[in-house]
Amino acid sequence: MQDIFFQVFDMGNMKDGEGRDIDFKNTVVIMTSNAGTELINRLFADPETAPDAAGLAEALMPELMKYFKPAFLGRVTLVPYFPLSPDIIRKIVVLQLGRVKKRVHESYQAAFQWGDEVVDTIASRCTETSSGARNVEKILSRTVLPELSSRVLAKLAAGETIGGVTMSVDSEGLFQHNID
Repeated sequence: MQDIFFQVFDMGNMKDGEGRDIDFKNTVVIMTSNAGTELINRLFADPETAPDAAGLAEALMPELMKYFKPAFLGRVTLVPYFPLSPDIIRKIVVLQLGRVKKRVHESYQAAFQWGDEVVDTIASRCTETSSGARNVEKILSRTVLPELSSRVLAKLAAGETIGGVTMSVDSEGLFQHNID
């Protein structure tokens, strides 16, 4: 798979499945990989001894060599990322809940509110560092939104209007939706 990128890196083009040339000049190709995730987790287990970006890039090189050819790594710019802090995860949760709030308002002209316990609960379920903040979206799309949609549709089917939604967490850690 890496060999195909040599055409892009060296000649600035690539052939598609039908033999047509695809121009990659003046293009930035961004590739991501989870290679080195375990090493990153170990290096950042103690914030006091965590490396800076240059130190992380240097520490990752032997690990990346296990997965990528030296010729490939020599042609790319490595941009290592730091694990997301709990504070950043919380901000992402608030941002995603804001999107739900916007959808509720646009669809039903209703308010959508949540408490800190909702943010804390979602953020606490996003501890798997290899998936980063993708778990926030997963929790919302597979748990919160289906439950909320079901409750809203039941109210609408009963001929009631949606005045507002308040989301909370019960004592068992389950999401609750109070719909006015």
